[in-house]
Amino acid sequence: MRISTKDLAQAALLVAVGFILHAFFPPIVMGMKPDFALAMMFILLIVKHDFKLGFLVAISTGIFTALTTGFPGGQVANIVDKIFTFIIIYPLIPVITKLPSAKLATGIITVLGTMLSGSIFLATASLLVGLPGPFVVLFSTVVIPAAVVNTITSVMVFSIVNFALDVEVQGVENEVL
Repeated sequence: MRISTKDLAQAALLVAVGFILHAFFPPIVMGMKPDFALAMMFILLIVKHDFKLGFLVAISTGIFTALTTGFPGGQVANIVDKIFTFIIIYPLIPVITKLPSAKLATGIITVLGTMLSGSIFLATASLLVGLPGPFVVLFSTVVIPAAVVNTITSVMVFSIVNFALDVEVQGVENEVL
């Protein structure tokens, strides 16, 4: 199955929004900041649920966040964490999206995915260059707040994206009729 140009364009738009938010949001603690690009990746996975497209987005999100990280060793850690987070979260999406509320499902996927991503990021950075503080402190002061911020952001953006896709589909249906 091929990835459509439309899907690539939509993915590129979400990755770009995530990259811009990630690049300009100030660090919270020791060079770490919420990963809005990760939130956009989850939205795309929920909306499109396409493995190839998701994998491309995971790699590109990892590269873009690596370019904007201020964390020592964060370049490699960002790429590693996005790929592994994608591989772990992707199969869970069909199960979680069966919940009666799409916003609730988006929130659950984002909070779990962000905490997983943050754990993988910290573990990778720890192995490569060490951490500037204890894992538990970094997890509680950066990863958990990032999960909260990402979850709020993803639910809001998901609502906008979902509305835009509904309008797009209705527009096509109206043109056909």
